Amino acid sequence: MNSTLSVKRECWYDSAKDDAGFVLSDTGTCSDGTNLEAGRFYRGLEEKLAIAQRARNKTQVKTIHAKIANRRKDALHKFSRELVNRCGEIYVGNVSRLKLVKTKMAKSVLDAGWGQLKTMLDYKCAHAGIVFKEVNEAYTTQTCSHCGSLPESRPKGIAGLGIREWTCSGCGVAHDRDVNAAQNILAVGHGRLAVGIPVL
Repeated sequence: MNSTLSVKRECWYDSAKDDAGFVLSDTGTCSDGTNLEAGRFYRGLEEKLAIAQRARNKTQVKTIHAKIANRRKDALHKFSRELVNRCGEIYVGNVSRLKLVKTKMAKSVLDAGWGQLKTMLDYKCAHAGIVFKEVNEAYTTQTCSHCGSLPESRPKGIAGLGIREWTCSGCGVAHDRDVNAAQNILAVGHGRLAVGIPVL
């Protein structure tokens, strides 16, 4: 069985958040619909960390940071191990987390641990003798994985980030944005989209 991992980026405005409400709902989505929910490792302990930092309690601050890191590593190790055990090939989109860290999504991007997940998949695949490849994910959320077209009904631009499901106006197939992107990344990895996804 082959699999791809499409990193899901979702943002919406939530007035309760002080960082403009940008939150990742999932860390990654596979082409079969399996996903790794974004653990809110940092955000879950953010209040306790702030209290410890204001109290200048260095030991407690170190302990909380270690707990955050260990929880993140545990979740990513379990997910990456499960993927490597059940897949023969793994293709990952080339999301630039370094660019996203410079946006208002920085806290959520760093909390998701995308870089760690890619690193874990890379060395676990190499050890297991499984193909691991990072492919260009440009336009994978907008291209229909069924007919391969860039329909007018596709989610576009920043405004389109809130659109999680859409129907292709070319063939009429309904898509979950992230599963569609993962299926397109798998197709690019296999070379089925030999001409690539068209650029506008």
